[in-house]
Amino acid sequence: MADLDDVKEKISELRTQLDHHNYRYYVLDSPEISDAEYDRLMRELGKLEADYPQFLTPDSPTQRVGAAPVEAFGVVDHPLPLLSLGNVFSQEELTAWYARTVKLAGGKQLSFVAEHKIDGLAVALTYVDGRLATGATRGDGLRGEDITQNLRTIRSIPLAVSGKEAPPRFEVRGEVFLPREGFRKLNREREAVGLALFANPRNAAAGSVRQLDPRITAQRPLDIYIYMLGYAEGKTTPDTHWETMAYLGSLGFKINPHNRKLGSIKEVEDYYQGWVEQKAGLPYEADGIVVKVDSLELQGRLGYVGREPRWAIAYKFPAVQGTTQLKEIGISVGRTGTLNPYAILEPVSVGGVTIKQAALHNEDDIRRKDIREGDTVIIQRAGEVIPEVVGPVASKRSGQEKEFSLLEKVFDKDKGRPACPVCGGEIVRPEGEVMYYCSNAACPAQAQQRLEHFASRGAMDIRGIGESQSAMLLREGLVKDVADLYSLRKEQLAKRERAGEKSAANLIKTIEDSKKRPLARLIFALGIRHVGAEMAEVLARRFGSLDGLASAS
Repeated sequence: MADLDDVKEKISELRTQLDHHNYRYYVLDSPEISDAEYDRLMRELGKLEADYPQFLTPDSPTQRVGAAPVEAFGVVDHPLPLLSLGNVFSQEELTAWYARTVKLAGGKQLSFVAEHKIDGLAVALTYVDGRLATGATRGDGLRGEDITQNLRTIRSIPLAVSGKEAPPRFEVRGEVFLPREGFRKLNREREAVGLALFANPRNAAAGSVRQLDPRITAQRPLDIYIYMLGYAEGKTTPDTHWETMAYLGSLGFKINPHNRKLGSIKEVEDYYQGWVEQKAGLPYEADGIVVKVDSLELQGRLGYVGREPRWAIAYKFPAVQGTTQLKEIGISVGRTGTLNPYAILEPVSVGGVTIKQAALHNEDDIRRKDIREGDTVIIQRAGEVIPEVVGPVASKRSGQEKEFSLLEKVFDKDKGRPACPVCGGEIVRPEGEVMYYCSNAACPAQAQQRLEHFASRGAMDIRGIGESQSAMLLREGLVKDVADLYSLRKEQLAKRERAGEKSAANLIKTIEDSKKRPLARLIFALGIRHVGAEMAEVLARRFGSLDGLASAS
């Protein structure tokens, strides 16, 4: 039997990692790991919580859908929760889902609707008396951001539908996406003016609909496919999902022509395999298919478990992979002082993108996979996001490959000990943790990333303090830590090269505005290890003030 303290600690560690990656993905639109790695972490946590239900808590990432809405947009309550889907990755897992569903349905014969799982942003559109009233993001599943004005700029979203045929009040749900060609065109335009490129169409779509200025959204070639009716009041609607989609199409909503009604799980598998081979020819990015029980009455009876419907599942496509040489394992220093290994690669094209670096996570993971410097390695862009090293191709080893040791990699001969590669500080590895840390709180790499995190949109939301501005403020000695931001004066900022009175005044104003952020945002902004956005909310509710939190045992 596993040691309960070890299990509890592992659950806490997984929740911290998932909270961080939820924030990067849903709030910053800047993921750090692949969808496949995220799914692995979520499944590992879900299994531990299922095996040890005494440690399941309401604030676990398995009990929620996304990340908290950004308050600048206003908040919309979803009358019916806008939940996410469970995933399967193989025919065996699909068959197991099917068997569970048939059993829950009392052995009833099932028919399905299969659709592409488009890589975009889920939205809910509410119509009142035939007119678009509100449009919102998923948010945390219960509340989303009000992005109505931005969604009104998307030409495939009808601003009004037939008053005679439509219910007096109803909601439809769909996926906003950026077609592949539109994505390439957008990145070419950004490159021409020196702007950072979007990592993938999903990030581009999310960033586009969450602009504070709808005119920017209007310039992006966004599209939408409606994938379900959320609810309808005052009018009888069809009894099946397939008929409902046809009905919504008749009202003027855009429905994916590749949707199919299927009579068996064998037909579902055939549909999936067909699109595994053909997905590269689609005009949009799709990372799998969605399988739904067709009967709406049966959907209602099957209900939900945790954050997922029992009547639907996402069947993910295999990750995009390639092979190349791992030239060296480098070390970067994170915001909390973590020493993060990463792969420096011989450039290789994977899924149409040239990859030069890839994630390696931590030393234990490198050793578990037996990845060595000099190896030929398999690179994966699961979900078309951050590439990662899957593992080595051991059959191609020459014997010259070198096993990795983080402490050897950062060993400083002058100091006679392992040292932080940025500041030379002492390296520590807390008992029970997988990561090594730089113990120097004044480490420049940590200071810059703490400053960036503090000013980020999900934290204190200080517009204008990003990577370059943070580096400049620290380099020129204008700030030494986040507290110094609130002592900055306009005259100091205006004297800097390429700065001016107006930009300095704007930055001072955004810093001043940040004082109005809620306590939870401040706690999260402080970057305390193991305190993500959700835990910050819990602490803020429990202690009520920073003084109360500081005096806690």
